[in-house]
Amino acid sequence: MGYDMKGLKKRKFKEYFALTLVSIFLGMILSIHFKTVNKTVGEGVLPTQRAQQLATELKKVQSEKESLINRVAELESKIEQYEKSEVDKNVLAENLYKDAMKYRMLAGYVDLEGEGIVLEINDPPMDLQFGDGYSIVDELDLILQIISILNAADAEAISINDQRYTSFTEIVRAGNHLEINGVSNSSPIVIKAIGNPNTLESALTIKHGIIWQLRNLDYIVHIRQDRNIFIPKYRKVKEFIYATPVNAPVEETVN
Repeated sequence: MGYDMKGLKKRKFKEYFALTLVSIFLGMILSIHFKTVNKTVGEGVLPTQRAQQLATELKKVQSEKESLINRVAELESKIEQYEKSEVDKNVLAENLYKDAMKYRMLAGYVDLEGEGIVLEINDPPMDLQFGDGYSIVDELDLILQIISILNAADAEAISINDQRYTSFTEIVRAGNHLEINGVSNSSPIVIKAIGNPNTLESALTIKHGIIWQLRNLDYIVHIRQDRNIFIPKYRKVKEFIYATPVNAPVEETVN
């Protein structure tokens, strides 16, 4: 985020410097005139002409003093405006950045890290398989069921074999492997999820739940909690061709 903090400090320095000069100038004027009045009064009774002259000078000094006080107030007001405008701009920019980052995270376009769970599913041992054998890549419904359970348990981010799962992710069976976000994947299937580790693990390991089903089919399943899970961002770019925001402004055609 690029705030012009250097420029703000420079403006503040100029205003405070001007304020200091005004204060010194005012003090010098008052000091000189007070010394003059005290010296004259100490010599005895003032002549009428001299008294009038001093009264005129005093009135002039008072006028200058009021003018300088007004100038000081004006400078202080400007400084306050500078400070307030910068604070408002900083707060606005910070809020815009936070909102943009939040929606990028929701869309999957940001690398994320945090605590959560790691679920690894391996194919059954060969001696337990029958016929042509079977693999976890054949169990697309079970994999999608795992994703649904994690979402229901408030997972904040999910990946399958380090492919970010988003609302645009496609998972299709292609021969003896799965295509996830256009990338071929085979056994083992490793699913990572960021969220409350206890909640996520409990959702998957509930009695007669999804892990129970997998193990009942002889799949080798390992689940563990991890405090430092990394989930990469979604790397495909989605272009909107047919959809437009409902409240989007309509561009006027200029004839």
